[in-house]
Amino acid sequence: MSFQPNPGDELIINGTAYVVGRHPAAPGLAYAQAGRQGIVYQLIAKNGAPHEAKALKVFFPKFRIPAMVYQSEHMETYGDIPGLQVCKRDVLTPERNGSLIAEQPDLLYAVLMPWVHGMTWFDCLTDQRQLETSDSLALARALAGIGSAMEQKGLAHCDLSAPNVMLPFFSEVELPEGTSAVELVDVEQMYSTKMDRPDALLAGSPGYAAHRTVHSGLWSAYADRFAGAIIIGEMLGWSDRVVVDKAWGESYFDQHEMQTPCERYFILRKSLESRWGSKVVELFSRAWDSQDLSSCPTFGEWLVVLNAVTEQEIPVETIETEPAVTETIESAAAGSSSETVSSLATPAPLKAEQAALLNQDVLEQGERGVTDKLFRQARELEQQNKPAAALEVYRSLYHFVEDGSPLHVEVSAAITGLEEQLNPKMPEQSEKSKAWYRSKMFIVTASAAVVLLAAGIPTVSILADQSNQRQIEATKQEEALKAAKAAEEKLAAEQEAAQKSLTEKQRQEAEQQAKQQAKQQALAAQKQQEEQKKQQALIAQQVKYEAYLAQKEQNKQAAAKLAKQKAYDQQAKYEKYLALKKEQEARAAKEEAARKAAAEAEQKRKDAIQARNKENVLQLISLYNKAYASQEGGSTAKAKSFAKRFRALYDSNPSYYRSVGEVGYRASSIYNFLGDTNFRLPKI
Repeated sequence: MSFQPNPGDELIINGTAYVVGRHPAAPGLAYAQAGRQGIVYQLIAKNGAPHEAKALKVFFPKFRIPAMVYQSEHMETYGDIPGLQVCKRDVLTPERNGSLIAEQPDLLYAVLMPWVHGMTWFDCLTDQRQLETSDSLALARALAGIGSAMEQKGLAHCDLSAPNVMLPFFSEVELPEGTSAVELVDVEQMYSTKMDRPDALLAGSPGYAAHRTVHSGLWSAYADRFAGAIIIGEMLGWSDRVVVDKAWGESYFDQHEMQTPCERYFILRKSLESRWGSKVVELFSRAWDSQDLSSCPTFGEWLVVLNAVTEQEIPVETIETEPAVTETIESAAAGSSSETVSSLATPAPLKAEQAALLNQDVLEQGERGVTDKLFRQARELEQQNKPAAALEVYRSLYHFVEDGSPLHVEVSAAITGLEEQLNPKMPEQSEKSKAWYRSKMFIVTASAAVVLLAAGIPTVSILADQSNQRQIEATKQEEALKAAKAAEEKLAAEQEAAQKSLTEKQRQEAEQQAKQQAKQQALAAQKQQEEQKKQQALIAQQVKYEAYLAQKEQNKQAAAKLAKQKAYDQQAKYEKYLALKKEQEARAAKEEAARKAAAEAEQKRKDAIQARNKENVLQLISLYNKAYASQEGGSTAKAKSFAKRFRALYDSNPSYYRSVGEVGYRASSIYNFLGDTNFRLPKI
């Protein structure tokens, strides 16, 4: 865009001199704000007050549409609605602003409208600026009032979002009394039954568009209801520090969270109920759970509920969400797959009283529908073979079900099963402990037992015969040696059996390890094949995507060419319309002049007839008097001659002469005299 003015540059528009304003944060730059369709510059009239500044919206080339003139003429009538002062606009056209557009071609069909002072709701969100409770209520009421007035006239903004909601309520410039606390800007997409559908429709702004309509254009009388409910909820919740700190960023909700049972929704809902009452929560929940835009509450319903909130009912202190509850929800939503069910069931920061309070609050708010929705969502993720995502949803659900309930048992079982599926336990390889029968301690113990057995045999000293004594001792020693030998043989046999058992076990373990290695190798090979297939699929998908991008670029160029041709055709039609209008005006002026000339001629003719009739009246009176005088003088022939002249003149317009004085009576006497000369004309 070649139009890049500097602060202080002068522009003359429609006979008024303006200078480009300076940016308050960067005095060396022009005061400008970029939007979807163009850039808005602040213009200050040389002889005007600060609050009378104007906004010059210079559109990007694709949005410079001649029909903007027709659209602005219709929008002019909506400028008196509080919050829609930007509808009071003038469009710069070649007919009225030809010299300026010739100097700055980018100003073709630019729009001049009032400059709205104050920050945007977007600025308030991104600055995380907490509001006073009374300010929150005032802003929400103002927005609901604007939306209600627009709905009553069949209007919708169609791109309601934080950047398009201005807040003169916080303006540093002194504004006239009665200025609306909220103003809507960027109204080029406005819906009205009297305006044509835009060529390019916007799909709504992230964080304010219902996910069911985010991919389709918004242009209907219901287009503002969902986004309006979100912004009103933000305004009411922005007096709660917990809500402010939990905001996603450029909006309170992330677009992916819209109309889902997410943590931010529960926090905002709890804050709205504790601070503003159940009716506000009911309206917000209706919008959040709506299946289409027409099922969302109207702005009129919002206005009735908000107007019913009195200053005395505004809470003084914030009822904050328990930090432990927030931490529990976060850990349930983001916990790793290695956590156990027992650790989920008894989180350390959550006290029993807090858990009971949370469960009670959930029951009071009717969250059974939410738990059912979470359970169905987890089941669907399992059916879609997405165990990790299903596990996260089950963990989020786990904290909202009652301990010991059938649903609690089922959720616990599902979490355990998914954790085992995601983290299978490897077969444990126990230590190869030495067999008891191979222990040296056993061998030493057995030998000691044999020795003790031999030493413990009592000696018979009472026998007198020495030979018998020796024989008995020899026999016992022989038996002891046999017992020791048998014990050694038994020990050797047991050792041999143990060695065989150990060898067999080692062989089995080796076979099992070989099988496991083979299985792991097979799995690795299978995984490698799958990776190769995925890589090939990604390559094929990339090729398709590049072909799609090429086709899309080709379609885009064709659409741009078509749009350009359409714009040219519209311009030609508009110029033809102007020429035809000029010709019709000239013809009408000519006909009007001819009509006036004819009327003047007719009036002159009537005036001439009127003058002639007056002269004839005088002549009739004179002829009658002459006829009367001749009859009185005895000259009947002369009197008859005057009488005939009287009759001829009278018969030229008898209807007029009959109504003038005594002329009719004179005519009657003349007719009698001409019929009978002996008739005496009366003296009149």
